[in-house]
Amino acid sequence: MKFYIGSGFKNAELVNEFSKKLQNYGWQHTYNWAENIKENETIEDLIEYSKLEQKGIEEADAVIIILPAGRGTHIELGMAIALNKKIYLYSSQKEEFDIENTVNFYQIPSIQRIVGDIDYAIKEITK
Repeated sequence: MKFYIGSGFKNAELVNEFSKKLQNYGWQHTYNWAENIKENETIEDLIEYSKLEQKGIEEADAVIIILPAGRGTHIELGMAIALNKKIYLYSSQKEEFDIENTVNFYQIPSIQRIVGDIDYAIKEITK
């Protein structure tokens, strides 16, 4: 199974942890943006990253969105929805899905929402 993980920069370590655990199940990460973060990014860097991220989503069978999300994460989610990808929306805190914190697209019935620790999430994603 091929996967892509979208999230905010502050979750980069968690993205890498998810990636390693899924790869241990034989899954293939299509593109790991968290491995390519660098200081002093230029507009040219951002353009290149967006192309790699888009390709990663297109090639993925499943897209995992880790909350809380960054600005670009919602674009990744939108791309995954438009491409009819299997989507897992993960948060360690159930409050992310409360009405005052959520967004309407999180409620799409085909999106699987997962709340718990990372091992529980991996178990749910890989079953």
